[in-house]
Amino acid sequence: MNPQPNKLINASSPYLLQHAYNPVQWQEWGLEALEQAKRENKLILVSIGYSACHWCHVMERESFENHEVAAVMNQHYVCIKVDREERPDIDQIYMLAIQLMTGSGGWPLNCICLPDQRPVYGGTYFKKDDWTSILENVAALWLHEPDKALQYADRLTDGIRNAEKIIPNEKKEPYNYTHLREITDPWKRELDMTDGGYNRAPKFPMPNNWQFLLRYSLLTGDNATHVATLLSLEKMALGGIYDQIGGGFARYSVDGRWHVPHFEKMLYDNAQMIALYAEAYQYTQLPLFNSVVAETIGWMAREMRSPEGLFYAALDADSEGVEGKFYVWDEEEFEVVTQGDHLLMKAYYQVTSSGNWEEEETNILMRRFADEDFAAQQGITLEELDLKVSAAREKLLEHRSKRVTPALDDKCLLAWNAMAIKGLASCASVFGRQDYYEMARTAADFILQPMQEQDGRLYRNFKNGKATISGFLDDYAFFIDALIALYQYDFDEQWLLEARKYAETVLGQFADPDSPMFFYTPSGAESLIARKHELMDNVIPASNSVMAQNLHLLGLLFDDDSYTERASAMLAAIQPQIKTYGSAYSNWAIQLLNEVYGINEIAVTGTAVKEVVTELNKHYIPNKILLAGTNSDLPLLKDKQSLETKIYICRNKVCQLPVSSVKEALKLITKITS
Repeated sequence: MNPQPNKLINASSPYLLQHAYNPVQWQEWGLEALEQAKRENKLILVSIGYSACHWCHVMERESFENHEVAAVMNQHYVCIKVDREERPDIDQIYMLAIQLMTGSGGWPLNCICLPDQRPVYGGTYFKKDDWTSILENVAALWLHEPDKALQYADRLTDGIRNAEKIIPNEKKEPYNYTHLREITDPWKRELDMTDGGYNRAPKFPMPNNWQFLLRYSLLTGDNATHVATLLSLEKMALGGIYDQIGGGFARYSVDGRWHVPHFEKMLYDNAQMIALYAEAYQYTQLPLFNSVVAETIGWMAREMRSPEGLFYAALDADSEGVEGKFYVWDEEEFEVVTQGDHLLMKAYYQVTSSGNWEEEETNILMRRFADEDFAAQQGITLEELDLKVSAAREKLLEHRSKRVTPALDDKCLLAWNAMAIKGLASCASVFGRQDYYEMARTAADFILQPMQEQDGRLYRNFKNGKATISGFLDDYAFFIDALIALYQYDFDEQWLLEARKYAETVLGQFADPDSPMFFYTPSGAESLIARKHELMDNVIPASNSVMAQNLHLLGLLFDDDSYTERASAMLAAIQPQIKTYGSAYSNWAIQLLNEVYGINEIAVTGTAVKEVVTELNKHYIPNKILLAGTNSDLPLLKDKQSLETKIYICRNKVCQLPVSSVKEALKLITKITS
């Protein structure tokens, strides 16, 4: 007999649909479920996860598919499933509650709440017997000692509402190098100078951390951050965390050497990583970094792109119920596929008969050396190695594509797509790749039409031809950032006009009257137990730090002091906290870096704009904004019409005399920076 579906059967989220045939009477977050809890005076179980979450699947198999466990859940609770990627506003509240209760958090996240949504108990993954015991104990507490549960809820809710309170702060003196040193000196002590990353396991890529440290090393000449950053990028690119055959990075490595990945692949990681490696290539010209960008974008185009030109959210870690099965190889299969070059390729990818993973005779493909060093070691030319590796990769990829593929989370999230657009536009500029730009533009054009509500506000989610869920602050912040990046490739000012329009929406809909920061949810949105800010930079930068940088750049582009003053007020309010935990405020630290070293406003006019911009993009100038064109109303370009090519360099409302060559412009930039 086929099981009857629960109320998740009509959900748009692939994660929720995975639970549609659980015996648990799951419901989506919404008025129906919340009203039921109040009406029946029943506790709410809020269970939060996402489709590519391995331990979410494990808990589902052990507990949510178990009829005995489901009976306990259904008897005592209104059970609500939430996809954290669709509803980060709900996730951030209950994640904070779990962190306040236990000191740590993660997914799956399971929070037991009173009928009014206030949390009283929770945690992450629970074994089946522990989970059943907790459910029964908390239900008994609510039945027999409700006052005690209400006291817990009062304390927790106060903690949630008061966390991350930011007080406006007047900047009393200009920022300087000392302010940066206060952040980076303790930060350096966390760096792993042997294997890259941080001195701990598991290891996460943390692209924004390395972006700050890369820029800091260039602008300050700091050798330690330079070495640590490039070492980390090289180790990640050669390690098992990087898909050596198909391109793209896994979510993290479970060990301290980037060897064994947690195999899920997320769009937001890879969107940021292509931009990071493009910057690193500009800085170093290392071929390895170029390859990582090309291969990762190849994976995004091949496996993650929707028919509309948007990008899907994630690939699962598991296939056929086994983590990583799609990606690993035994020696015999590898040899058959690579044929005559199998000995060379086994050495290249570290394949052995005993295997290099915990699974017997199983190999995660990884590399020990960059191609230049490996070719020298093997006594062959780099060109010969490149031909052999390319042929082997093609065969391995074709063979692997016939396996059962990991599940695809095929929803398209605006914030993550915006990161992909920004990354692709940045890579188009660095590598001169029009095809990267076309991918970025196609996605942006789609967002500007079907993903807009009638009043011009943005939707967060697109799936099965339908846009849903009003946008949150990160959707607007990252999309504004992406629009500015598109302008700096094609110099179509319509992108900037759209960016300014959405900035005005943020100022009007997300502003906090008691703080320079923005709320994560818009005014008029569904009322939750708290209206939160998002301030700390994590694997994804905080929406407020992205918005501060957007306002700074838009203020310069449109000569609008109200924007730059708001950005300065946001930085001033958060600046005292940055030095306490630099890696958790890395995007704010980039804003501080720009305040100390200034932003080079580079305006190019004349008939050779394309050639000049192409040449400029070969050089690593991280603290710049690029404008180009004629007949423009942008303040830095206005009244600068000329057939003769001219490059204007401006900083802090002071412009140098125009020059006619990139070489002269670079000398000016170096002069003002030093």
